[in-house]
Amino acid sequence: MFFVQFSDGTINSITSSSPTTSFMASAGSDGTNGGTKQGCFLEGQVLEAPNLRKFTFLEIQTATRNFRPNSFIGVGAFGCMYKAWVDEKTMNPITSGPGMAVAIMHGKEEWQKFLAVHLQSDIKLLGRFSHPNLVKLLGYCWEGKELFLVNEFMAQGSLEDHLFTVSGRCLPLSWEQRLKIAIGAARGLAFLHASEKKAMYRDLKASKILLDADYNAKLSDFGLAKLGSTGNSRMTIMPTRTHGYAAPEYVISGLLYEQSDVYGFGVMILEMLSGQLAKDPNRPKGQTNIIDWAKSLTDRRKLSHFMDPRLKGQYNSKQARQALHVALSCLARDPWSRPSMKVVLEALEQI
Repeated sequence: MFFVQFSDGTINSITSSSPTTSFMASAGSDGTNGGTKQGCFLEGQVLEAPNLRKFTFLEIQTATRNFRPNSFIGVGAFGCMYKAWVDEKTMNPITSGPGMAVAIMHGKEEWQKFLAVHLQSDIKLLGRFSHPNLVKLLGYCWEGKELFLVNEFMAQGSLEDHLFTVSGRCLPLSWEQRLKIAIGAARGLAFLHASEKKAMYRDLKASKILLDADYNAKLSDFGLAKLGSTGNSRMTIMPTRTHGYAAPEYVISGLLYEQSDVYGFGVMILEMLSGQLAKDPNRPKGQTNIIDWAKSLTDRRKLSHFMDPRLKGQYNSKQARQALHVALSCLARDPWSRPSMKVVLEALEQI
């Protein structure tokens, strides 16, 4: 049993159950979780076989209109992203008329070998995972040295865009939207951890939480998450952890645990509350590291200075304090003192 104590004096106890292959998370029954009540369980499943479409390079060219500039979305951690169009039923590329938007990732040269090695095993296996809060891997193309991944398209971009980008394209998120996004991301991560393959996300950050047209959060780059074996929740991996999100145990030893993902999730929640990057040397003394800053908040007045000014005070202060305490529980230095993602999810849904 894990206890979350909120600053208003209430203590919530949450029982953590053992993970199963299918993880089901429900929204709060009272509908007070910032507009995130779904009215039903969101169920993830591990499919018997991957349902991935194998595209030819010619089809990729056709879908992106030969990679023309207006199809370019941006550059992610693993390569350039393009918006393309396919037939929703056949997945064949289309050049005109209505269709389904998809995002096509062209792997960077330095990732080509890594992707090629994992394509026949991990990516096909990960293609079996289906969950409303994971960006769906639809297919791939592998011809010679050219390697592409085809994912569902996320119309509202990333959480990072909305938190840190000042532009007319990305409007500030409301408090209700932020809670909805936090709960959605927690559902996706909890599902990964609960699966029989013990998938660890390993590099969670705001740029990898994508938003659909209705601001539902989905974890992206999931096709490149690291798989463990059943019963093995520890692994050593190539260094990819982002500065500011890395858990202490990873910095010291290079080892990752499920609890390391929990730590990254806690950092992301602090960024979502404050609208500030995890680390910024340009902030005032005592605030350069968002974790140290958050731990210093001892009263409501200090919390108001921590909250994103773009909220313009339009947030529930009790809910904000509760979310802060959940985040800080994720940031315990000892990984075994952190709650599981299932417990984190349940705590967020009770806000």
